[in-house]
Amino acid sequence: MGGLIAMAAAMGVGRFVYTPIMPFMEAALGLTKAEAGVLASMNFLGYLLGALAASASGVPGGRRLWFLGALAVSALSTGAMGISSSIEIFLGLRFVGGVASAFVLVFASALVLDRLAMAGRLGLSGLHFAGVGFGIAASAIIVSGLSMAGYGWQALWLFSGAFSFLALVAVALLIPNEEEPPTQVQATKGTTLDRRLVFLVIAYGLFGFGYVITATFISTMVRSAPDIQFLERVIWLVVGVAGIPSVMFWNWVGQRWGLARGFAIACLVEAVGVAMSVVGTSASVIVASAVLLGGTFMGISALGLVHARRLSSGDVRRSLALMTAAFGLGQMIGPTFAGYAYGFDNSFLAPSLTAVAALVIAAGLAIVPAPNRR
Repeated sequence: MGGLIAMAAAMGVGRFVYTPIMPFMEAALGLTKAEAGVLASMNFLGYLLGALAASASGVPGGRRLWFLGALAVSALSTGAMGISSSIEIFLGLRFVGGVASAFVLVFASALVLDRLAMAGRLGLSGLHFAGVGFGIAASAIIVSGLSMAGYGWQALWLFSGAFSFLALVAVALLIPNEEEPPTQVQATKGTTLDRRLVFLVIAYGLFGFGYVITATFISTMVRSAPDIQFLERVIWLVVGVAGIPSVMFWNWVGQRWGLARGFAIACLVEAVGVAMSVVGTSASVIVASAVLLGGTFMGISALGLVHARRLSSGDVRRSLALMTAAFGLGQMIGPTFAGYAYGFDNSFLAPSLTAVAALVIAAGLAIVPAPNRR
């Protein structure tokens, strides 16, 4: 439960609350799509560098201490977004928040997955990753409720930060002080990396690029289309609610068809959702797009990380961090690319279709067979 709450606060709120708040910031501060995209990418740059830092073998201290500290930094950087109007400060805060969210993901996931593996209950990992869906739903409720009450973008950030601090208190109480010793499985000298893990890392990076454009700009897309503007306050909630059961569903698919095939199928389903976000402007199409996005991206994340753990021959934290870094690189490129591409024809069509292609390629890479051993 502690891991679920931590993921909800650091990932669902700390990383993704920017999506529903962004249209309010654009309207109040005059942010362009390019500036909004750079802000999102700065958070993902922090996420990338945080993942690389979290993978360092010389990081001192216990995993519990690191992820609680990172959760505190995530809450602080989220709330601090509401006390300034400077783009430079925004960039710094989103960067710091990205670093913190990567540390939470890597250390909390390593801690939780190791304990589940030792207990022979790795199938319950879906509950851990479902926290992101809960966090997205919570962020949508916070933003929608406060905006309907007349609060501006600054209050939306402050309340989101307060929510994350409450989550921090809950996590500190739920996670015991005594930590299980981390697994000390070290790769033997000369061990070759499983090529399936290499291709999975690349696929995970393409997935990061493939999902993030829609995940960043879907609220803006809705606000920009007069016929469906009424959905603006609920579209992000649809994404979050769809994400809550998705991890358990895709875990079931992975158990039934294999983790690699499950990952590939989910990428293809998500590609359909991303395409739907730009090929039609009816309410039913955009809602379906939100359902497919929310119903896949955390499932893909969970399948990818669990599969990487099974393919690892060394320290699981390093494999998780490598996956997270690739993901961070992909999602760092996506919003900036989309924001600037939007300036050419005032449309997200081209960047979204590029994202569709990335997801299709990711699906193909995920099912590369194991090498023949003689």
